[in-house]
This record gives sequence, C-alpha cells and structure tokens, in this order.
Amino acid sequence: NSVTSIENSVFYRCERLKSIEIPNSVNFIGKYAFAGCENLKSITIPNSVTTIEDYVFEGCFNLESIIIPNSVTSIENSVFYECESLESIIIPNSVTTIGNCAFAGCVSLKTVTIPNSVTSIEDDTFRYCERLKSIEIPNSVTSIGVSAFESCYNLKSIIIPNRVTFIGDHAFAYCKSIESITIPNGVT
Repeated sequence: NSVTSIENSVFYRCERLKSIEIPNSVNFIGKYAFAGCENLKSITIPNSVTTIEDYVFEGCFNLESIIIPNSVTSIENSVFYECESLESIIIPNSVTTIGNCAFAGCVSLKTVTIPNSVTSIEDDTFRYCERLKSIEIPNSVTSIGVSAFESCYNLKSIIIPNRVTFIGDHAFAYCKSIESITIPNGVT
C-alpha cells in the first residue's frame, strides 16, 4: 500500500504474469507498464488512477476483462492495442479522452459503451475490432478520426450524431457488413 506509482515498462513482457491487484495508493501507471504480459487475464485498477498512459496493456492477448474506475479521465494511445481476448468494456462517464488506437486489434471486442463525456473518436480507435456488431456514438462526439472503425467486419449499422462535423478518411473502410449508416448534414 505504500506504492504510489507504477513507472514505465515495470512489468513489460512478464509473459507468465496472470493477474495483478493494484493498491488504492497508486495514482499513476506509466507507459508500457504491463505491455506484452500475454497471459495476464485480469487486473484491478484502483479509484486513485486518473490517466491510463500509452501502451499500458498493449499485447496482453489473454486479458478478458477490465474495470475502469470513475476516477479515470483519460485513456491514452494504444492502451488496449491487440488485447485479443477482451470482449466488452464499459468506459466510465469520467473519461473525456480516448487516444489513437486505444482498442485497435481487439478482435474479440463485441460491445463497448462510450460515455457522453467523450467528444472525439480518434484515429484507429476501434480499427480491426472484427467482432464489434454495433456501437452507439454519443451526442457529445464532434469528430470521428481516420480509420476509426476500419476493418470492423461485423459492424452492421451506425448512427452518427448531429454534432459530428468531421469524419476522417477510411473511417468505415472494409466494414463489409454495414447495412445502414446515418450521416448528419454538414459533415466534412
């Protein structure tokens, strides 16, 4: 309980690590802290953490579930990149930023809840989320980045909220199952 931060790359590529419980005293988890821990199945993030830094869980292929506490305001770039076993995630209302490639390559991700506090879906955020069938983009979102949903092969329908003014190149490229899409007037 005396630990207040988990610095960059501390558990990087600890390939046999299966679970970890982070104490409530921790308020910072650095870049690549658990990246490459391919057998990590579960992790508890305490309510003291406000930012999940870049690449923290990248390549945790067996991570099945994670609870993001209400204290987190930012999920940085590539945090869950290639977490191939992650099936669902609830992003709390406290989160305002979800970085580039945050969930890219999460091929088992079926459901995700994006809160109304998020204003932008960044580049490649859900790229290659092959099993994602539907997603509700909240009315707070004003832009959808380049390749944000590219290669979401099973995405069937999407409603883009009226506040969206920008959709990046290839945002829905290779979404071969899309049957309907609603785009508001004034989108560039």
